[in-house]
Amino acid sequence: MGRSRTDEVEDLMARFPGVPREAVIKEDLLRGGVAFDDEALTGDEGGDVKPKSYFIFSFDHGTLPELGAAALNRPPEEIVLTGGPYELRRTVVSVRVNPNSPYRVGVTPDGTLGLMLDGRHIADVGLPPMPDYYRHALANGKSVMEVAPTIQWGYLIYLTVFRVCQYFGAKEECQYCDINHNWRQHKAAGRPYTGVKSVEEVLEALEIIDKHDTAGASRAYTLTGGSITSRVNGLGEADFYGRYAQAIEERFPGRWIGKVVAQALPKEDVQRFHDYGIRIYHPNYEVWDRRLFELYCPGKERYVGRDEWHRRILDSAEIFGPRNVIPNFVAGVEMAAPAGFTTVDEAIASTEEGLRFFMSRGITPRFTTWCPEPTTPLGKQNPAGAPLEYHIRLLQTYRGTMEEFGLSSPPGYGPSGAGRAVFSVSSFMDSLPEGMQGAED
Repeated sequence: MGRSRTDEVEDLMARFPGVPREAVIKEDLLRGGVAFDDEALTGDEGGDVKPKSYFIFSFDHGTLPELGAAALNRPPEEIVLTGGPYELRRTVVSVRVNPNSPYRVGVTPDGTLGLMLDGRHIADVGLPPMPDYYRHALANGKSVMEVAPTIQWGYLIYLTVFRVCQYFGAKEECQYCDINHNWRQHKAAGRPYTGVKSVEEVLEALEIIDKHDTAGASRAYTLTGGSITSRVNGLGEADFYGRYAQAIEERFPGRWIGKVVAQALPKEDVQRFHDYGIRIYHPNYEVWDRRLFELYCPGKERYVGRDEWHRRILDSAEIFGPRNVIPNFVAGVEMAAPAGFTTVDEAIASTEEGLRFFMSRGITPRFTTWCPEPTTPLGKQNPAGAPLEYHIRLLQTYRGTMEEFGLSSPPGYGPSGAGRAVFSVSSFMDSLPEGMQGAED
């Protein structure tokens, strides 16, 4: 009889005591997903629980038709874990639905929600309350959730203003990315999913958030969407995304930290982002290894190339300052078959090389835990994702490299530390020391 998932989790907690146990559970949920008992789903988008908005990718281990009740009755955007036998401190986790996961959210005998692993209760589950601003529609009838959803327990407004990517088809799409399929599946299901959001409706949604977010929970916004290789609305990438920032900063000067996730663009375009009012730039490098970048990011390799991509990241630090350039990578694709590393040691060594390249120059990357979505080539071939040990060792390596180069956690991510972090799509903020972030948050 093989080891249970519980055995694996507890073994890693014991082997890596420097990684918070909250992060071990969180990484396992992010890489492998969570199931929901039917009675744990609210079934009412007008109810008391903030529903999953599908803000850019599906982040699910099945298509909508495969998710059963979790597709008809939207699961929550995030869950918060506390207590249980591991005495978990408050841990915010992005919901990635997997009906076959050994983790299940269900109703306990006392009527509260709990997280079960291998049939054993391991944490109490809290749900995000429906924010007041989600209850108000725009003049055109669209919901705030559709135009300007919030994640990270309300900290971040996620403005996916271009829902598709112009890297299209097998020879251009990143091999782990389902942005284009996610667009198609929501349209096929008859769900509202605006392709290009107008500046006017974004501003209207932000007006509603600004009015009704009386607690000031929202602290940052991210402008993002698919890569633009030609034009959208007659504009190239810097001007297309930048015009939203310009309008937001004119209407709400300094209300939120402005961030943009875009390609690594030439220096003059990056300067335009800064001039438009953006303060944090995320030119994501996706995966460090040269061979894997070429294989997994064929469009980015074809249009820009890995070396030029990295050169542009370094150049952008001259405009934004190194601390405000925060490229993302997709943690786990390093080990995706058939081309990825076959041992955790090799994968960590490669990723650490990338971290050192950037951190030695004052640039602090961050990462999203890979969710192997089944409509992507890498997700199809690697439904289990990367080994949990890889993710735990990455957290250890990430923290160690930051400390070596004397860096604090990047701005725009809220508080650091287990029990305090709100960043929900990886555990890097949970695994850093409390109070490691700068004054921006």
